[in-house]
Amino acid sequence: EVVLDVVGLSTKAVGSTTTQLKDVSFDLREGEILGIAGLMGAGRTETARAIVGADPLVAGTVLLRGRRVRIAHPADAVRHGIGYLSEDRKRYGLLLDSDVKANVTLGALRDKFSALGFVNDRAARTKAREYVGALRIKTPSVDQTTKFLSGGNQQKVVIAKWLSTHPKLLIIDEPTRGIDVGTKAEVHRLLSELAGQGLAILMISSELPEVLGMADR
Repeated sequence: EVVLDVVGLSTKAVGSTTTQLKDVSFDLREGEILGIAGLMGAGRTETARAIVGADPLVAGTVLLRGRRVRIAHPADAVRHGIGYLSEDRKRYGLLLDSDVKANVTLGALRDKFSALGFVNDRAARTKAREYVGALRIKTPSVDQTTKFLSGGNQQKVVIAKWLSTHPKLLIIDEPTRGIDVGTKAEVHRLLSELAGQGLAILMISSELPEVLGMADR
C-alpha cells in the first residue's frame, strides 16, 4: 500500500523568492526504504523539509494513504504520523543536556506519558528502558545525560524518540553521519528491521554506497 504520495512539490525558502524545489513527485510504500541521493544543495534535505512543513509549499500536494493532508508546520507532520530525523541531530533532534529518558519519551510526552499537566515518570522510565534495550543503546542508565553518549548512540536515541510516537512514516536524513563503522551497521540493521515490520522509510544520504546497500528503490 502507498503510504506517502508527493505530487508536483515546489517550494521557496522562508523569506526568499528563489525556488528551491520544482515539481518533485514520488511515492513511498509500506515496508519500503526509498533512498534519495545527491550532492549537498541538490534538494535532498529541502524535499524532507517541504514534506514536514518546515518550508512552505508554493505548489503540489502531499497525500497520506490516499488522503490529501495540509502540513503547514512540523507539529502537523507529527500529528499525521510522520517522524523526521534531521541531518543535524545535535541541533534539531536532541536535548543534549537532558537525560536519555527525557529524550526518548519527548515526542510522545503529551499523548502517552502525561495527564493534567503531570508527567508519569514511571511509565516514561519503563518505555525508555524498553527502547534502550530494543535499539541496543549503550548507556549506563536512562538517567545518563545524552551529551555524554557517543554519536551513534545519540542517533539511536533520536530514532527511539520518533518510534515512541508510533509513526506511519519515518524520514531520516544522513542516518549514519559522524558515527563509527560498527554503529553504522547497527543503524542499518535497525532500519531494515523497521521496514520489515511495515514502516515506510524515506532515507536521505550523501553516501551513495549506503543508499545502494539499504534502499529498495
